Order: sequence, then C-alpha cells, then structure tokens
Amino acid sequence: MSDPLLMTDAAPATPAPEKTAKAHLPDAARVTAVTHWTDRLFSFRVERPRSLRFRSGEFVMIGLLDDRGKPLLRAYSIASPSWDEELEFYSIKVPDGPLTSRLQHIKVGDDIILRPKPVGTLVHDALLPGKRLWLLATGTGIAPFASLMRDPETYEKFDQVIMMHTCREVAELEYGRQLVEGLQDDPLIGEMVAGKLLYYPTTTREPFERMGRVTDNLASGKVFADLGLPPMDKATDRAMVCGSLAFNVDVKAILEGFGLTEGANSDPREYVVEKAFVGDGI
Repeated sequence: MSDPLLMTDAAPATPAPEKTAKAHLPDAARVTAVTHWTDRLFSFRVERPRSLRFRSGEFVMIGLLDDRGKPLLRAYSIASPSWDEELEFYSIKVPDGPLTSRLQHIKVGDDIILRPKPVGTLVHDALLPGKRLWLLATGTGIAPFASLMRDPETYEKFDQVIMMHTCREVAELEYGRQLVEGLQDDPLIGEMVAGKLLYYPTTTREPFERMGRVTDNLASGKVFADLGLPPMDKATDRAMVCGSLAFNVDVKAILEGFGLTEGANSDPREYVVEKAFVGDGI
C-alpha cells in the first residue's frame, strides 16, 4: 500500500535507521530484491518470518526507524501469495512522504520493520460463493490482487477472474502486465489460470489501447462489451475493491447499483473494500 500521509518536512533518507532496525527490533526483515518500475513506483521483496501465516489479500504494517529511532509504520498489502517463501510489496514514491521518502532508497541487504500480524478484508472468506470475481484497482491498489491472482484458491472458487487496473500512464501498468503474463508459465497455477483470468488494464492520461477509469468502464458497460460478459449480477458476480478513498466510494455506488452488497470477514457478501488503503488517485 502506498504512503497514506503527506508531510513537507520529512528528512531525506539516511542509511542509519535501516541498518540499526534489526539490532533494536526483533520483527525486522531483510530486503532480498528491489525493482524500480517508474520514477513513482517500485516493488521489493523481503525474507518471510518463519512464524508469519497470512491469507492472500491481507496486509501488514511495515516501515523504518525515523530520525529519533522510533518505528515509522504504514499498512502495506502483501503482493505475494500465501504460499510464497518471501514477501513482496508494491509502493508509490512520495517525495515528502514520511515513510516512502525513505523506503524508496532501500537496497538488497537492508532491513525493514515488519509487524507479523496480517489483517484485511480482501480475502476469499469475506465473499459468498460465486461464478465471477472482479478485482478492481487503481495505482498501487493492485498489490493485494497480485497476491490473489497467484493463489490457487482463487481459481478453485471462481470460473472467471477479471482484473481491472487503471493508472495514469502506460508505464505504470508494467508491474501488473508482467505479473499477469507470467502466470501462464507459472508451474503451480499456469494450467488453472488458462482461460480463467481476464486482464483489463486502462489509462486515464496517456493514450493506450484501452482508456478510461474503472468506474466509467463499469457504469457505461464498456468493459462488459469488450470482454463479452453480461452485466454484474448478484447471483453470480463477486468483487474486491482497492484504491483511493474517492475511488472506493464511487465503485461501491456502482456495485450496489448492480445489486451487490458489501461484506466482511464476519459477514460474507457480494463485494468487499480494503478501507486501510489510501492510494494514489487517478
């Protein structure tokens, strides 16, 4: 998940807090890989604590130490599936963000703080059984769905999975594109994904083969026409939503217009929203 708070007085990143994290905190994790997708987006992988168990789609609190040696933590969705031996995260870079202004400079071998207490609503347990699963995201909101798209349970529970992802520019879709294209060759779920996963990326600013916000393409019916699918129906369709607060509000109205109702872990329904995420708006 991306940094939900913006500050103008954040200090520049320094290596000292990161290198001392493991010495002062038992719940630190070693960085194993970092990929910078654009000047605004990056992903990274860390060692998975042996005791950590989570459901695909959940999030944890991660962070670094601030200049005073205090933990600076934010909620981040785990982008890797529950079976992965490492944990992956996908983040926006906020120049003045108290955390991401530092986090974007991590390197392999550095330590981050990882609180091993996963929670979240974007899990299969929060949805009633259905035929189609719609994953609706903007920007770095695709992170929990990167986890769910790599989980065999997703394809065992649903006949079709539709990943709708909107970003401002084409380059910002690259993380999702590479992930989706790589699934067909995945030794664990490649055969399960074939013919079931439909990918619908769009942009809002840079010209692309498909354009428009998730909300507009749902409300107008364009996505249904493009993919040859019927409009959403409460009896067959389920949805998960992860994006900015404004995006979540707009999508909820559209889903409820189709007759779907919001669920939770304790009360499974037709759609769920990740309220902990405050993403980069489109």
